[in-house]
Amino acid sequence: MQSMSDYYSAVQLRTDRWSALREALDFLKREPEGRKAAARRNEIAKLFDSLSLIEAYWAFPGVASFSHMHRQFQHGNIDDAAFSVRRVLRALTTGAYRRRHIPLDRDVADSEENEDEAVLSPEARALTKPYFEVMIVDDLNEHQERWLKNSLQSMRRADDQFTYESVVVPSLQDALIGILFNHNIQAIIVRPGLKLESKVELPVLTRYLNRAGGIDEIEEIAPEDYGPELCRLIAKVRPELDAYLVTDRSVEAIAGLDLGICRRVFYNQEDFMELHLNILRGVQARYKTPFFTALKEYSKQPTGVFHAMPISRGKSISRSHWIQDMGAFYGPNIFMAETSATSGGLDSLLEPHGPIKEAQELAARAFGAKQTFFSTNGTSTCNKIVVQALVRPGDIVLVDRDCHKSHHYGMVLAGAQVVYLDSYPLNEYSMYGAVPLKEIKHQLLKLRAAGKLDRVRMLLLTNCTFDGVVYNVERVMEECLAIKPDLVFLWDEAWFAFARFGPTYRQRTGMHAAKTLRDKIKTPHYAKLYEKQQAKLRDADDETLLKTCLLPPPGSRIRVYSTQSTHKTLTALRQGSMIHVNDQDFKGEVEQSFHEAYMTHTSTSPNYQIIASLDVGRRQVELEGFEFVQRQVEAAMSMRRAISTHPLLKKYFKVLTAGDMIPEAHRESGVTSYYDPDQGWTDIWNCWEKDEFVLDATRVTVVVGGTGWDGDTFKNKILMDKYGIQINKTSRNTVLFMTNIGTTRSSVAYLIEVLVEIANDLDDLLDDASRMERLSFEKRVKNLMHDLPPLPDFSRFHDAFRTDHDTIEGDIRSAFFLSYDDRNCDYLELDGSIIDAIESGREIVSASFIIPYPPGFPILVPGQVVSREILAFMRALDVSEIHGYRPDLGLRVFTQAALDNHAGLALAKPNNKKGD
Repeated sequence: MQSMSDYYSAVQLRTDRWSALREALDFLKREPEGRKAAARRNEIAKLFDSLSLIEAYWAFPGVASFSHMHRQFQHGNIDDAAFSVRRVLRALTTGAYRRRHIPLDRDVADSEENEDEAVLSPEARALTKPYFEVMIVDDLNEHQERWLKNSLQSMRRADDQFTYESVVVPSLQDALIGILFNHNIQAIIVRPGLKLESKVELPVLTRYLNRAGGIDEIEEIAPEDYGPELCRLIAKVRPELDAYLVTDRSVEAIAGLDLGICRRVFYNQEDFMELHLNILRGVQARYKTPFFTALKEYSKQPTGVFHAMPISRGKSISRSHWIQDMGAFYGPNIFMAETSATSGGLDSLLEPHGPIKEAQELAARAFGAKQTFFSTNGTSTCNKIVVQALVRPGDIVLVDRDCHKSHHYGMVLAGAQVVYLDSYPLNEYSMYGAVPLKEIKHQLLKLRAAGKLDRVRMLLLTNCTFDGVVYNVERVMEECLAIKPDLVFLWDEAWFAFARFGPTYRQRTGMHAAKTLRDKIKTPHYAKLYEKQQAKLRDADDETLLKTCLLPPPGSRIRVYSTQSTHKTLTALRQGSMIHVNDQDFKGEVEQSFHEAYMTHTSTSPNYQIIASLDVGRRQVELEGFEFVQRQVEAAMSMRRAISTHPLLKKYFKVLTAGDMIPEAHRESGVTSYYDPDQGWTDIWNCWEKDEFVLDATRVTVVVGGTGWDGDTFKNKILMDKYGIQINKTSRNTVLFMTNIGTTRSSVAYLIEVLVEIANDLDDLLDDASRMERLSFEKRVKNLMHDLPPLPDFSRFHDAFRTDHDTIEGDIRSAFFLSYDDRNCDYLELDGSIIDAIESGREIVSASFIIPYPPGFPILVPGQVVSREILAFMRALDVSEIHGYRPDLGLRVFTQAALDNHAGLALAKPNNKKGD
């Protein structure tokens, strides 16, 4: 039996304990007096003891049934206990308990015992009533608990849209553990009899209390405030849930309290029917999908099609003699729901007023935004919409240089003056981390000293990065607003949409941090803190400001935008994305320009199926996002542990830890790894709350250089071609395995099997290798693991594209369009003419974006000077693709005449400050 420290999650612990209990009971049933019988009995007793703590938080099988099974074992009824445990495990594994009553007695037949929910047809599963659980928080005796459960159960009606079971816990602490442990819970009834402390002492369970504010904060709550405070604390960790407060306190005593997620207060009464209806109504509010429902209804309507799109209603397919296979592959519904009309209640994405508008409002609620906008053209388009809406020609924008290329092109379209920020390099793995906060503050202070702070418009950062480095979003915004109180923030969360639905992850999302900041800076306590810091920093120099955690003035404007590729990490069709907004000045300053930018980049023929999938994807995460994200993190953590501890895999592979990917200076918690073979799992809440950067555990970067294959070869020739394993990203010596909400434990097990097979094959190959073959292998490994070119920083924009020498911003737009005239450009060979030109003292300036893949970020942008470091990096690259580079011609650069001419034109412009 695995120890507690081997489990990252109590859900995994629960599943494995039930499986182990079934195996042990089956063994004891076969050999009741065997040599190992005594050891098995001892093991079973321990399993029942550990499960007794866990099962108190779940409605199935329930405490009463579990206690009955435990007594069966204690009284020697091994056959009966084994039968009941087997049925429970089967129901938990197949999900059958969510659809019907599961009899646990041997005398009661179960004709559907072997029915697995996963093998049911989608039509059959769609007809099943969705199941959830309701947690009742009250310190009750066994009789009172049974009466309360039965009273609620008696309110059920045949036409109820959902079905639920109840689970009762006695204390505030148990409730917090329960809602973070039991993903089936959708509603909480908080009654006046609850107490404070839990009797549970299982570390893997009590670890959850930290995520709800920690033991210390909870212990300070006054007894009369247990109920209202529980509603507030639940809102902090699972804001999507509904709470119902039953209280005997007066209206006046309740009115001034923060009731968090409480939907309704019941005053000292047992109106079970009203409570039952409110529970169903609360779940229905999250279950509704306005646009998906409208689209389904439209597909059922008889229509005559006299508009564009022959494929509408499937007419052009059903009449065809040659493309019937397309209709058979996709099925009829996708075509029945296809139209170019906005009638029939379908609404317009460009001017929403019906179900699309309502669907976007529900998405805003789910993701914690003030406004949310759907996009059917991917996050690349979302990025360009936000940049165009907010940035005017000449505005200064601070951008992380290794961000997605859509941002660079967005700067071109908007005519921004770009300040490129350098991330810290990870040379040994050929990848970048993220931009240190000190670097951002340094550039803002330089701009302030140059008198340009009024032109600074936006800070644009990728959170989290492709490789999983996550910013301390709230801290970044706080300190930047302290220097520029109306700065706009655009957080590219293309790979981070799932984060909203994990309590640990949520605190580092743009929308959550925006709300937290807005609430924080309004308080009188904060105003005092700010005034105290201002007095201390009255004559501070820049070096002091760089070292100080700065506080923004209470009057700062919180202006935050997040773009998310919903399709990348949640359930949505490809190119389904969202823009989330929490901008205090959106209505007064941005709304019209945002509308124009949205109209500019959004198709007038958006794909309705993508919109519907965004609507349904939102429903899913509001009702089961917590469960799916929890399982996603569990799968990734299991993968990390398996690779890190397997003796054979450690020879050829290494899982990069937070210590490998984040320099010590940016890890205030001191945490270097989320798993240690000797100490078990680290509670990551502490580092996610404090550290400047943290590592998203769902992205598992594995160093494969020890195999002698570079990342690209390992991805394509080994994983994909030989084993059918698909991944997105590689670097020169790493591959990135990304888990998602669809990743299963079986998928992780298959990957481990594949890696073990690869390692075994390498062992066999090296065992039979000649001396020269071994030397060749060692040389390849050395080249991949040790002889790596240093990653270059951004050099600078050429003077022709700068306004002065005080600060580093450059005009990327004019450089981009200057290259449209071929007469302004030339080609220089990397191993020939370009070296000669640099040696002669000439400044070589790129006329194109140059993007090697991998790693996939631009190492040159239009108008950037080609440095010796960049040239050395390009020459050392051995990747298959360098976008923007022509191997047959060389690097596209500006001619000296073009640069001189452009510089002259720039000097001639009015109000030009060149040379000031």
